[in-house]
Amino acid sequence: MLKSLEWFDVIVVVAVLLFLIVASMYSSFKKKDAEEYFMASRSLKWWSVAGSIFGTNIHAQQIIGMMGVGYSIGFAQSHYEIWAIPAILVLCYIFIPIYRKRNFFTLSQFLETRFNANARLVYTVLMVAFILIQLIGGFYIGSRTLGLLFEGTGWEVSYVAGICIIATVTVIFTVFGGMESVVTADNILTIIMIASILLMGSFTYMQPEIGGLSGLLKLDHAEANKMHLYLPSNHPKLPWSGIFTGLTILNMFYWTTNQYQVQRVLAAKTDRDAKLGSIAAGFLKLIIPFFSIAVGSAAYYIFKTRYGADSIKPDDTFLTLLKTVVPTGYGLVGLILAGLMCAIFSAIYSMMNSVSTMMAYDIFKKYINPKASDKKTVRFGQLAVFLICNVAGILAFSTYDPNSSDNFFLKLANQTSYIKPGLVVVFFWGVLWKQTNPIAAVMVLAGSPFIGLGCDWIFENILIQYPFIRQTFGETFNFLYRVFSIFLIGSILLVIWSKYLNANGKAKIAEFDLGISLSGIGSTLFWFLLTQIPFIVVALLGLISPQTAATPAAIVCLLLFVWFHKRAKDEMTLFKSDIFYAGLLTSSMIWIMFYFA
Repeated sequence: MLKSLEWFDVIVVVAVLLFLIVASMYSSFKKKDAEEYFMASRSLKWWSVAGSIFGTNIHAQQIIGMMGVGYSIGFAQSHYEIWAIPAILVLCYIFIPIYRKRNFFTLSQFLETRFNANARLVYTVLMVAFILIQLIGGFYIGSRTLGLLFEGTGWEVSYVAGICIIATVTVIFTVFGGMESVVTADNILTIIMIASILLMGSFTYMQPEIGGLSGLLKLDHAEANKMHLYLPSNHPKLPWSGIFTGLTILNMFYWTTNQYQVQRVLAAKTDRDAKLGSIAAGFLKLIIPFFSIAVGSAAYYIFKTRYGADSIKPDDTFLTLLKTVVPTGYGLVGLILAGLMCAIFSAIYSMMNSVSTMMAYDIFKKYINPKASDKKTVRFGQLAVFLICNVAGILAFSTYDPNSSDNFFLKLANQTSYIKPGLVVVFFWGVLWKQTNPIAAVMVLAGSPFIGLGCDWIFENILIQYPFIRQTFGETFNFLYRVFSIFLIGSILLVIWSKYLNANGKAKIAEFDLGISLSGIGSTLFWFLLTQIPFIVVALLGLISPQTAATPAAIVCLLLFVWFHKRAKDEMTLFKSDIFYAGLLTSSMIWIMFYFA
């Protein structure tokens, strides 16, 4: 209960939210056609792309959920942010050139161009289902947060009322705003959220139980060992082997095949804006491990001392920490709450904007009215927002318990893990192998959830009987292992079916010029592994500590990217080149992954 919420904090919250609404809605008055409404006229500069990607990515589920996982499990949750960097590079140097060359509105249009209309339809259905699950979770955590936020202030918000408020604001904002308004909101949100996260983290590290990040590392080493990235392979939540298998696939899905994330780079003004914006968003993501997840780990020690062990539910960590460490009377509490409330709404705006785009172009213009005017296309997209918000609100009320003590972020990841891997299989094989058959692609897309259910059954009824399996993978089938299993089995089936169907002349393979050099990408990956594997080997053998290897490994990585820049004969100077900043981002990832081993 935020009993310390004062009038000055309320004024700050209201002022920030009004500014957000006015600034982002201003652009809605100049909408003219569908491209402006759905794609912001493809005019976004790199900083708008970066802010929108970060605002879409780091939403309330991320902030509250990740801090809660940091509190209950530890720093290993940081892999969700750090290990996203390889996927960002794949987006920049493989998929951005492919997508933007053809001016797609939706990624399902890519699948139709590469395969057929059925692939486009199945993708649309799966993505709408995925976004619906995300929306249900967003309504749940948003309403729960609003209830805790105003508890004891005289403005109590019930769980049902919170869902209605979020759904109503989302419908009004998305229907009238369009993508340009969503992007403006995302950029404002990014500034507010970074300020809020840095404030929360700084005040937490200043607590006498912690004594800064260095103090947290010393305290952690002496007690719970929460500040390590790698947990045992049989860990029930975040096994290290699952990170380098299943989480890799999940990140590839999110950054390369996910409509509501990739739509930001599709709307960029140039390819360079798209690449630099994505890389800049990667740098912003590195704030989260140290000012959200590690802060959650620090909260474990603070709460243990002041309230008793396990006295706080993981999903309540953020608000409990807010009332515990942030001083009142200066508007800081109001600023942080405003940032959190913006995060609740902005992620939902972004998802609804993408649903609106897919429903308008992949359903309405494709099947219902191919000759529809821009006005009718926009209206249908707006109607889809209204309907899906209502469905998500009803399901959020009926399927989630607002008093749950589970780790919400991991629960949501588990629920969506049946859908994502099949999308990655089809997109990646469609790019990497020209012989991928359209019928085989559709079969894997549609069948991936059933492959996942089959993997669950095999593990729970057959494999679990073997002691080696239980010792290696744990008593339950972790969703990260399920994701990799779906990807692996789906890839095998795709190749087998493609070879069979191609041999029997089933479905013509479309001529599709990728416009990228796969041999060049393979060479880049080879040199990266060649320079990094020695550091990994000597660290694993104990010849030097991972902490000692961190800095030289990062330096070698950066120098390698400088060489890549020269080899690419980039017209940009080194410090203006996206390749250099990609190297700086990658070397930062390398340092963190070694140092916190």
